[in-house]
Amino acid sequence: MSVKVEHRVHFYETDQMGVVHHANYFRWFELGRVEYLRAIGVTLVELINDNILFPITEIDAKFHAPARYDDLISIETTAVELTKVKLVFDYKISIVGDEKILVTGHSLNVFTDASSGKIIRVPEKYFERFRLI
Repeated sequence: MSVKVEHRVHFYETDQMGVVHHANYFRWFELGRVEYLRAIGVTLVELINDNILFPITEIDAKFHAPARYDDLISIETTAVELTKVKLVFDYKISIVGDEKILVTGHSLNVFTDASSGKIIRVPEKYFERFRLI
């Protein structure tokens, strides 16, 4: 399953060269990841209330073309692997209407106990929702 969310590039997201600063793509990956979770009925607040954190342990991006101020972009997020301890996402960012791929990326998130920071097996009530992918 893939989830798409649109975002208008803000001026403050650009650098002196007039293009989006590379760090913003990781923020946009997060925007896509949060919307993906929302689409399957899981919120970060719900996880936190159950003492579960969802940190990234790996992330990468490949830059194909720059986004610029005021571009309307699409952030497509796809869950590609699920186990009881991790969820792996792929991302594709493109210009809406053009479908030219700007950036592709990948992240690995693990489920951890908020108190100890140790990796845990996600409770069944969440795993069932994640399995919808």
